[in-house]
Amino acid sequence: MVLGPIDARQGRRQVSGDTASDVQRSLFILSPGDRDGLIQATRRAGWRAIGARRPADAIQRYLRSDAQVALIDMRDGGGDVDLIAPLVPAIDAGGGALIVLIELHDMAKAPALLAAGATHFIATPLTDGALRATLASAQRLIDRLGGGAAHSQRAQRIRRGDALHWTLEPTGVVRLSDNLARHLNLAETASTPANLIRRLPRVDRRGVLLALRDMMRAGGPGVFVHAAPDRPGDRLVHHLRIEDGVIAADVEWLSDGHAQEEASSRDFLTGVRSRGAALDWLQRRTGLATTVLLLSISQFDRMNAAYGQVVGDALLGRIARRIERMVDEFAPGAMVARIAGTEFLVGLSGEAATAERATFLARQLIAAIGRPFSAGDHLIRLTGRCGIAQSRTEDDATRLIRRAGTALADARQGGGEGIRILSAEKRSRQVDADQLETDLRLALDRGEIGIVFQPQYPMDSERISGVEALARWNHPKYGPLSAGILFATAERSDYMLPLSAHIQGEALRQAAAWPGALRELRLSINLTAADIAQPAFMTDFLALLDDSGFPRSRLTVEITESGLIEDVQAAAALLTALRAQGLAVAIDDFGTGYSSLAYLKSLPLDYLKIDSGLAQDIAGSARDRIIVRGVIHMAKSLGLSVIAEGVETEQQRDLLSREGCDYYQGFLRSAGVSSADLVALMLN
Repeated sequence: MVLGPIDARQGRRQVSGDTASDVQRSLFILSPGDRDGLIQATRRAGWRAIGARRPADAIQRYLRSDAQVALIDMRDGGGDVDLIAPLVPAIDAGGGALIVLIELHDMAKAPALLAAGATHFIATPLTDGALRATLASAQRLIDRLGGGAAHSQRAQRIRRGDALHWTLEPTGVVRLSDNLARHLNLAETASTPANLIRRLPRVDRRGVLLALRDMMRAGGPGVFVHAAPDRPGDRLVHHLRIEDGVIAADVEWLSDGHAQEEASSRDFLTGVRSRGAALDWLQRRTGLATTVLLLSISQFDRMNAAYGQVVGDALLGRIARRIERMVDEFAPGAMVARIAGTEFLVGLSGEAATAERATFLARQLIAAIGRPFSAGDHLIRLTGRCGIAQSRTEDDATRLIRRAGTALADARQGGGEGIRILSAEKRSRQVDADQLETDLRLALDRGEIGIVFQPQYPMDSERISGVEALARWNHPKYGPLSAGILFATAERSDYMLPLSAHIQGEALRQAAAWPGALRELRLSINLTAADIAQPAFMTDFLALLDDSGFPRSRLTVEITESGLIEDVQAAAALLTALRAQGLAVAIDDFGTGYSSLAYLKSLPLDYLKIDSGLAQDIAGSARDRIIVRGVIHMAKSLGLSVIAEGVETEQQRDLLSREGCDYYQGFLRSAGVSSADLVALMLN
């Protein structure tokens, strides 16, 4: 069976403009006995309905529904306060509204239900007019709580919970939530319908196909059930609907035990694990090698003041999704939890618990938090800090978290990259910026500044086509330090020129010694703003290159936007002269500066390198993709080859390739490697 786009007229509501009345609202319905009837009444009222019959996992279904209004059907003797109590914290956290539907003869229960957290109630008989008026009243309450309709709409667009859901796109691609892909043992969140169905137990496939066929024929809601792969005792139910002309589905566990366990261990607001679940996880690992990362979002209160708490709460959900995705790729099975306010905990065990790997992950997480978030027409930029603590023999869960909190406090007070670590030996590895400036002047003589080469790959090939030379500082006290700390220290200590010359010379020396198997490999090295400002730079640099023996025709020089801002004309003249000598020129980290269009217009370039944050946004919102697409198409129209930095997932690579990107580099294929390891990679 081939599944494709459905007639866009089925199940679609016309939307015009962007006012509160034009945008279709979403209502979450919990009704054990009349779910479908209430869904139809909701649609007649002009709202989108997401229905559930089972109370056990109602919290998670509400969180992932994007609805801010919930309606609980308490007729037929179901008017017990205990039914709504579990949902109230989740609804309150998101600034939502809770409507209860009760029998007329149960009106005496209304005060108790309102005291328990309900914001509105409707008594039978239920009419379309009464439902429409109550929904409008609930929405007005949400708008007031969220600072107006615009804030409320932004929050709805941002907010996602720990979701089990999928959508069949018009292209025929099925997009699954991260959590659902994991439960179905799929490595990627994009799949074909045929591949998705093949993941299901053979006995369930026919029922799935029949349900999908009936839904496409009738254009109405549908449902199918199947066992989870390799877990016949756990069954998943897919609630099908037509949304904007395509098939979509919300998925829930059919077993009460699984659903209750999931709900009780989750944070209401973000869908990640709760503080209690994190403590349990750590307690079970007492005596084992464990490392805790404690992440905090800086100045979040100012963001709340500017955009409203509803949008702030929604952004916490978005942050949680970024953290989860990165941690899952780095260390599957690690713990991710929200433990308080804007603080998230990541628990690592086994090989992932080393100080080096934990620090590497912390850098990636802080970079992910630093990428802009979209909230309606606004881009919100946040910063993160991270404290890391390695477990000691006597540590219990609480003590280990407290030690991570101590490291986080140090990170908040210090500068640099915002990461501090307390090792298992109680030794603080807080980086002393003043000491680093002194140490840097000895580092070159001690051989502490090393070079690694990050491979670059064509989008349509697995063979390495080039490498970028990157610097690493192997500090005797602090261990491996990133290029960011290295160059920031060099700038503060006025040591940039000697450092840059060392890196360039060492990279050329190693590359010139590569064996014949690497004779076609291109090498990219970075020029700094201090380099190009030197009057004799070109003469000295070409002499360095020729003395090394590395061919000019295989060398690309890269310069960042920030290094060009002061004097674009002088930079253009220098780069033109370098190209005339046979070198290629790339502009690095494109998308991070302020004069990008002027650079494309004025500079003689061969390559444009998209900044890692911009490249990773290709898998974000539609707005993100439009921006990245525009950059790529603009570069291609100017005859430039495009290289994407920081590519971490197959999805990012595929989307970049589809837009016309030529090459990529990043942890999807390889981090920076030594010269010897690079030779081994090429030979293999």
